[in-house]
Amino acid sequence: MASTLFVLNGPNLNALGKREPGIYGGQTLADIDALCKAEGEKLGYAVEFRQSNHEGDLVDWIHEAGDTAAGIAINAGAYTHTSIALHDAIRAVKIPVVELHLSNVHAREEFRHKSMIAPAVKGVICGFGAHSYVLALHALSSITK
Repeated sequence: MASTLFVLNGPNLNALGKREPGIYGGQTLADIDALCKAEGEKLGYAVEFRQSNHEGDLVDWIHEAGDTAAGIAINAGAYTHTSIALHDAIRAVKIPVVELHLSNVHAREEFRHKSMIAPAVKGVICGFGAHSYVLALHALSSITK
């Protein structure tokens, strides 16, 4: 069994810490990367942490993870609500995928209430800030070991 979990981040997450901290918190993506790697180590996994503003990169990384990883945690950002390509890529891999969000998307604008990827993932975690990532890693750990 692969001992790596991929943590994938979509558009604008590179701006964490600067972008709307009242919604997304004050931690940077580098802070969350360090948090995930430390938590992954506690769980017995290496964490491959990546971010892109480009949908195709995320699709490629999902495919890569499908060949090399035990699971994927994905914060697809705005692509959550629009990307059939991500939905299809997730369905194409045979490893568990957990969708996550920093904010509670259901308490926000109506267009954020619909996830195009939720029907393809094992579960969804949202609303716990950076701790959503930790919860996603624990969820993956519980279903991949």
